[in-house]
Amino acid sequence: MTVSSISSGTAPAATDRKDLREAAQAFEAIFVRRLLASARAGSIADQTPFSGPGLEQFTAMRDEHVADVASRNGGFGLAAQIERQLGAMLRQQEGG
Repeated sequence: MTVSSISSGTAPAATDRKDLREAAQAFEAIFVRRLLASARAGSIADQTPFSGPGLEQFTAMRDEHVADVASRNGGFGLAAQIERQLGAMLRQQEGG
Protein backbone atom coordinates (compact mmCIF):
# COMPACT_ATOMS: atom_id res chain seq x y z
CA MET A 1 0.00 0.00 0.00
CA THR A 2 1.37 3.39 -0.94
CA VAL A 3 0.95 6.73 0.79
CA SER A 4 -0.94 8.07 -2.22
CA SER A 5 -3.51 5.27 -1.97
CA ILE A 6 -4.09 6.07 1.70
CA SER A 7 -4.43 9.82 1.19
CA SER A 8 -6.67 9.57 -1.88
CA GLY A 9 -8.89 6.87 -0.43
CA THR A 10 -8.20 4.62 -3.41
CA ALA A 11 -8.25 0.92 -2.74
CA PRO A 12 -4.73 -0.49 -2.62
CA ALA A 13 -5.57 -3.15 -5.20
CA ALA A 14 -6.74 -0.59 -7.76
CA THR A 15 -3.65 1.54 -7.21
CA ASP A 16 -1.38 -1.50 -7.42
CA ARG A 17 -2.98 -2.58 -10.69
CA LYS A 18 -2.63 0.90 -12.17
CA ASP A 19 1.02 1.03 -11.09
CA LEU A 20 1.54 -2.44 -12.55
CA ARG A 21 0.06 -1.39 -15.90
CA GLU A 22 2.23 1.75 -16.02
CA ALA A 23 5.37 -0.20 -15.11
CA ALA A 24 4.65 -2.88 -17.71
CA GLN A 25 4.11 -0.23 -20.39
CA ALA A 26 7.30 1.57 -19.37
CA PHE A 27 9.25 -1.69 -19.57
CA GLU A 28 7.84 -2.42 -23.02
CA ALA A 29 8.79 1.10 -24.17
CA ILE A 30 12.36 0.61 -22.94
CA PHE A 31 12.53 -2.77 -24.65
CA VAL A 32 11.27 -1.37 -27.96
CA ARG A 33 13.72 1.57 -27.77
CA ARG A 34 16.61 -0.85 -27.29
CA LEU A 35 15.29 -3.05 -30.09
CA LEU A 36 15.14 -0.11 -32.50
CA ALA A 37 18.58 1.12 -31.45
CA SER A 38 20.09 -2.33 -31.98
CA ALA A 39 18.45 -2.66 -35.37
CA ARG A 40 19.71 0.77 -36.36
CA ALA A 41 23.25 0.01 -35.15
CA GLY A 42 23.58 -2.70 -37.78
CA SER A 43 22.49 -0.34 -40.53
CA ILE A 44 24.75 1.10 -43.22
CA ALA A 45 22.82 4.37 -43.01
CA ASP A 46 25.62 5.86 -40.88
CA GLN A 47 27.74 6.11 -44.01
CA THR A 48 25.43 8.45 -45.94
CA PRO A 49 26.02 12.16 -46.52
CA PHE A 50 22.80 12.86 -44.60
CA SER A 51 24.11 11.57 -41.27
CA GLY A 52 25.27 13.74 -38.42
CA PRO A 53 24.52 14.71 -34.82
CA GLY A 54 21.23 16.42 -35.73
CA LEU A 55 19.92 13.38 -37.53
CA GLU A 56 21.08 11.10 -34.71
CA GLN A 57 19.17 13.23 -32.19
CA PHE A 58 16.06 13.24 -34.37
CA THR A 59 16.30 9.47 -34.84
CA ALA A 60 16.63 8.90 -31.09
CA MET A 61 13.61 11.13 -30.41
CA ARG A 62 11.57 9.37 -33.11
CA ASP A 63 12.49 5.93 -31.74
CA GLU A 64 11.52 7.06 -28.25
CA HIS A 65 8.14 8.32 -29.48
CA VAL A 66 7.46 5.15 -31.50
CA ALA A 67 8.34 3.02 -28.47
CA ASP A 68 6.05 5.03 -26.16
CA VAL A 69 3.12 4.87 -28.60
CA ALA A 70 3.64 1.15 -29.23
CA SER A 71 3.69 0.39 -25.51
CA ARG A 72 0.54 2.44 -24.78
CA ASN A 73 -1.37 0.86 -27.67
CA GLY A 74 -0.17 -2.70 -27.10
CA GLY A 75 1.81 -2.75 -30.34
CA PHE A 76 4.04 -5.65 -29.31
CA GLY A 77 1.88 -7.09 -26.54
CA LEU A 78 4.77 -7.33 -24.11
CA ALA A 79 3.18 -4.99 -21.55
CA ALA A 80 -0.05 -7.01 -21.58
CA GLN A 81 1.86 -10.24 -20.97
CA ILE A 82 3.88 -8.72 -18.14
CA GLU A 83 0.74 -7.25 -16.60
CA ARG A 84 -1.07 -10.58 -16.87
CA GLN A 85 1.79 -12.52 -15.29
CA LEU A 86 2.47 -10.08 -12.46
CA GLY A 87 -1.27 -9.49 -11.98
CA ALA A 88 -1.67 -13.17 -11.16
CA MET A 89 1.03 -12.80 -8.52
CA LEU A 90 -0.73 -9.70 -7.17
CA ARG A 91 -4.04 -11.59 -6.91
CA GLN A 92 -2.29 -14.35 -4.97
CA GLN A 93 -0.90 -11.80 -2.53
CA GLU A 94 -4.33 -10.19 -2.11
CA GLY A 95 -6.01 -13.53 -1.52
CA GLY A 96 -3.49 -15.02 0.78
